Amino acid sequence: MTTHKVNIAEKLAGFTEQWAPHRVARVNDYEVKAAKLQGEFVWHSHEDTDELFLVISGTLTIRLRDGDVVLGPGEMYVVPRGVEHCPAADEETAILLFEPTGTTNTGTAGGPRTRPPLDA
Repeated sequence: MTTHKVNIAEKLAGFTEQWAPHRVARVNDYEVKAAKLQGEFVWHSHEDTDELFLVISGTLTIRLRDGDVVLGPGEMYVVPRGVEHCPAADEETAILLFEPTGTTNTGTAGGPRTRPPLDA
């Protein structure tokens, strides 16, 4: 990736597929990924890293075993390493994720929704 200004709205407008993270930047050993979500993902955890969700548009519910966290535009939440969670969105929601390079989107769950990030 080259060093240049990134317009998040333009990056999000460049794809329609849901639950497919698109890498928009790198920060040291971390990737910034844009994604569109609708419906429910899979329950999973990331044993070795925290995961930061930042909502750009829509409403994201991060389901946790001890209660839900509901986020709107401009709000973020960090899921601590090892905490099982399940992202869900009733309507299409755009987010940014901040994760170490190489983090698997489905964490420990695996399965058919596992995919590497695409370059946006």
